[in-house]
Amino acid sequence: MTSPPKQDRSRATRQRLLETTIHCLATDGWEVSTVAFIAARSGISRGAVQHHFPTREALILAALEHMFSSRAALLDNLPEPTGTGPERVHAVVTGLVDAIGGELFQAALQVLTAAAADPDLRAVVVPLERHFARGVHTRAVRLLGVDDTDPAVRALIQATLDLARGLALANILTDDTRRRTHVIQAWSTQLAAALS
Repeated sequence: MTSPPKQDRSRATRQRLLETTIHCLATDGWEVSTVAFIAARSGISRGAVQHHFPTREALILAALEHMFSSRAALLDNLPEPTGTGPERVHAVVTGLVDAIGGELFQAALQVLTAAAADPDLRAVVVPLERHFARGVHTRAVRLLGVDDTDPAVRALIQATLDLARGLALANILTDDTRRRTHVIQAWSTQLAAALS
């Protein structure tokens, strides 16, 4: 059996580094997630890590871009909602909350928090976050099947996405599933009424 071509191995190594970086950021935090720590967690030598990413910043930023594209893919893979009215709205809001939260959110939160205190990091992160936010908004509009040229509808979509981020934040320290379920149901009912 032949080994995979060097380019495929390099791509697989890069992918593993990005995924390990995201996991380390989410579970161990910004300060702990050094190149040496990520290398040890990924089982890849520090030299190999630095071959792909010469600095910690390069690795973190590549992981952040990967995070945003992975989160966008989660939203793209939400099933097309069935039904109409409140059932459709509830399915979409639930899907948005689930896709926006989780490990990817926890990792992004670590980077965003670090960027708040680091102007150089913030200068790179803010455009990525804005691009991601626009993409999420577009996907929410498509899934809800609404026209967001109406400022009131646009504000409702934004409130829904802010709610999803807030629920993801509330779930970081403790399992907030029960309360989250009630909040999603209540908001979905209000949103469906407002959109109709």
